[in-house]
Amino acid sequence: MPPARAWLEAALQRAWSHRGVVSTALLPLSWLYGALAARHRADFASGRREVVRLDVPVIVVGNRIAGGAGKTPTVLAVVAHLRSRGWQPGVISRGHGGRASAPRIVTNDSDATEVGDEPLLIRLRSGVPVAVGQDRVAAARALRAAHPRVDIIVSDDGAQHFALGRDVELWVWDARGAGNGRLLPAGPLREPVDAPPRAPTQLVLYNAEQASTPMPGAIARRTLAGLVPLSAWWQGSAAESRTLAALARPDTERRLWALAGIARPQAFFEMLSSRGLRFTPLPLPDHADFTSLPWPNDVSDLLVTEKDAVKLHPDRVARERPATRVWVAPLDYAPDPALWVALDAAIGAPPDRPS
Repeated sequence: MPPARAWLEAALQRAWSHRGVVSTALLPLSWLYGALAARHRADFASGRREVVRLDVPVIVVGNRIAGGAGKTPTVLAVVAHLRSRGWQPGVISRGHGGRASAPRIVTNDSDATEVGDEPLLIRLRSGVPVAVGQDRVAAARALRAAHPRVDIIVSDDGAQHFALGRDVELWVWDARGAGNGRLLPAGPLREPVDAPPRAPTQLVLYNAEQASTPMPGAIARRTLAGLVPLSAWWQGSAAESRTLAALARPDTERRLWALAGIARPQAFFEMLSSRGLRFTPLPLPDHADFTSLPWPNDVSDLLVTEKDAVKLHPDRVARERPATRVWVAPLDYAPDPALWVALDAAIGAPPDRPS
């Protein structure tokens, strides 16, 4: 049975898909949330609160809907594209799920419970400098001080952190679209779909088969790249599709489970099922901390997301669940090339550097 928090999150997701009794009962709180959010936006738009511009371009990757819409794979894709164009990007993040509040530089040896699972994943997967902190401006300044060669900042989330000036806002949506169209907590929206942009350029990316809101944008293709053993993943090895195919064979007698501590575990489970895998699903709350390992001792094979893998060190798994082989399932993520054309037009060419 899913933990109470996971059950509550799933119940809210169901309520947010339509304008039913639960959503309608929460409308007064939604109106209050909307009024406070509008005042917050107005404070920065009017100049009553300062918007800080950095000395390098800033791209904010965010969403207007609560829950995971695919920001982290989008950030990784943006970083990879920028590097291919000659930029030297750095990433800043709030570090949700971590305990760090003051700005902190993320390293390969950082603990996810301190810096957050997503920032650590971004650091491990991309290799670019990453900093976390509640204050995005302070985090960006700390990152630039530690890594002065960084010439462009990508903010993982922070779309509603208006103190950070930005050159590009990249809005990420998934198949849910705007849900029932209501603001939190009566609906999933952090702000209205048509909220005015805070950047000269506004781009939209859909992690779905087609656009799910009226906002025009590009489509991203997401598929499972395959599987890779947990220990090999920590060493940087790539996933292999043949491993996934082997676990999907109908004659296998392995006891297969799938674990997901993400905002929408069902999306991960559906991707696995679409590849012919049969398993026992284990949904966990987003940013689950793995204080104790949540699967039974007799599970022979466990599939996890990369976001969960950063909190599962191979030595610990070998010590506490020696009978379980843990497999990591990375995503093969490819936005439409039109997104990169628009992004390049917005930020221009990278600065010249002394040879």
